[in-house]
Amino acid sequence: MPQSIAKRGHYGAFLQDEWKLLKEIVSECHKTWSVPITAKIRIFPSVEKTVEYAKMLEEAGAQLLTVHGRTRDQKGPLTGLASWLHIKKVREAVKIPVFANGNIQYLSDVTQCMEETGVQGVMIAEGSLHNPALFDGVNPPVWEMVEEYLQLVSQYPCSLTYIRGHIFKMCIHSFDVYNDWRIRLGECKSLDAVKQVMREFIEMLKNDERKYQETPEAFNFNKLKFPYWICQPYVRPDPSTKTDKPSEAKRQRMVYDESLPEHLQGLSKKKLRKALQKPNKSLGNIHNPGRGKFEMCADCKTNARGQKCEKLLCKVCCRKMARQNSINCSGHNLYYKNSLPRQEREALLIKQATLGQQCDVIPP
Repeated sequence: MPQSIAKRGHYGAFLQDEWKLLKEIVSECHKTWSVPITAKIRIFPSVEKTVEYAKMLEEAGAQLLTVHGRTRDQKGPLTGLASWLHIKKVREAVKIPVFANGNIQYLSDVTQCMEETGVQGVMIAEGSLHNPALFDGVNPPVWEMVEEYLQLVSQYPCSLTYIRGHIFKMCIHSFDVYNDWRIRLGECKSLDAVKQVMREFIEMLKNDERKYQETPEAFNFNKLKFPYWICQPYVRPDPSTKTDKPSEAKRQRMVYDESLPEHLQGLSKKKLRKALQKPNKSLGNIHNPGRGKFEMCADCKTNARGQKCEKLLCKVCCRKMARQNSINCSGHNLYYKNSLPRQEREALLIKQATLGQQCDVIPP
């Protein structure tokens, strides 16, 4: 999915309008490296322009092309369906292998996609996050996937943020029914806490399954193909039906309190807690329109400059300048190693260790 950071960093799908630059990048990689060069692209609204785009990359030296059948703007609530027609036309126009990406929710969709587009392979993303057993062509209960996943996490540790994020995906429909458990999982600060919360939550889901076996008429799954305790795709609402009103699940997560200042009303519980803890910290342009935008670095023009940097640079550019010129920057807490007496360097390191401040003593 094209992200804001890719736009700021000038990479990914936000390079698709700079064909000359892309051709030079792919061509240089093809000439320099002995490994095959692959590329993944998003389509343009025009089929003809998409085909020309793919042919340009093939000519530059790409030896395999993955085509995501959505435009750069089709993301989030505007995602919609991917166009297999665009992928088919690209496949017919180039001689290199083409993989398709988009609209793969079940294993049967893989066969259908390959038949309709003629591609040599298929790539999937969110489908396997919501149902890790997609490649087996089955839809298991969420507890089977969650329990197996937590066993793997115990064996191969990773960031708690990743763990919560993966479980959110697998249990997305269950959490829509029991939103308070989504919040409980989000508040977990350790793997043991995650395991405890999920043990209790899974037991509740199993109890729902037992009740369903006895009285199925008591359950309403809305538009879901399977009960909410079964791993299955998440289908985003049609963009044409988009509304500015928050969903019921989101309304439950939002805090409306008329006693709060206007700019704090409607925040999620998490943001409200942060706002109350740090009242002077900006909440972003949406809830604080007067904040304005960050000023850009005077050198790279890409990253936001440090607010206290006397040279008006971002930290990356400031560190580079400090190394080259043996100068300090108190705004970024950058101090060149040989520019300070030994006692001052030691004092800075002690200050960093005791107070947790980000103070970098740059080596020569």
